[in-house]
Amino acid sequence: MSKSTEQWYASWFDTPYYHILYKDRDYTEAQGFMDNLTNYLNLPEHGKILDLACGKGRHSVYLNSLGYNVTGVDLSEQSIAHAKQFENETLKFNVHDMSKPYPDTFDAVFNLFTSFGYFEDENCNLKTIEAIKAELNEFGFGVIDFMNTNYVIENLVAEDTKTVEGIDFHQKRYVKDGYIIKDINFEADGEQFEFQERVKAFTLEDFQALFDEAGVYLLDIFGDFKLKKYHSKTSERLIMIFK
Repeated sequence: MSKSTEQWYASWFDTPYYHILYKDRDYTEAQGFMDNLTNYLNLPEHGKILDLACGKGRHSVYLNSLGYNVTGVDLSEQSIAHAKQFENETLKFNVHDMSKPYPDTFDAVFNLFTSFGYFEDENCNLKTIEAIKAELNEFGFGVIDFMNTNYVIENLVAEDTKTVEGIDFHQKRYVKDGYIIKDINFEADGEQFEFQERVKAFTLEDFQALFDEAGVYLLDIFGDFKLKKYHSKTSERLIMIFK
């Protein structure tokens, strides 16, 4: 059974297997990142945050626990259905395409953990930056937390197998046509599955070109979740603050 459709993320992210494969992500580290980021931005008390491509809402929930008014949006209907159980007066979740402006403005728009560069249509990347610009209020900040492509390509593990909950996920990684690609094959519930993750290998220069075209201004760049200085060869992350 193959799900390597044009919009691979629409199908793969909606499967339970995606969440099984990535269940061991370090959420303590992620929460530390949220602490560092909100402190650095000095967001107003009870400020409004849009969590763009929020998945199942874990980071939205944490940001809300810090006192922020949070809206989490994602293309995955299953993820949003799961996240809605956490809703309260200051935490809302909606299905939304991030390449289109959300009908509200915020003190900050967060696009976290390499949730960018999925689109088959190149123009959607620019549209997403333009949408973020439209979603920011007068004093708002946009944040894109992306992989550092230079570091990832240099340290790419070509092939491995990861076993989670009794499922052997066979993973192959390579670079092709400007994308970092991961082919994932596994058997589960008596059925064979194939998925592919494709993320545009954006560099800082590529983002700068998008920002220029969208009319937003890059204010700061960090290289990890502790907001240390960005180094193009050795930093694991490319975290960009703009408005």
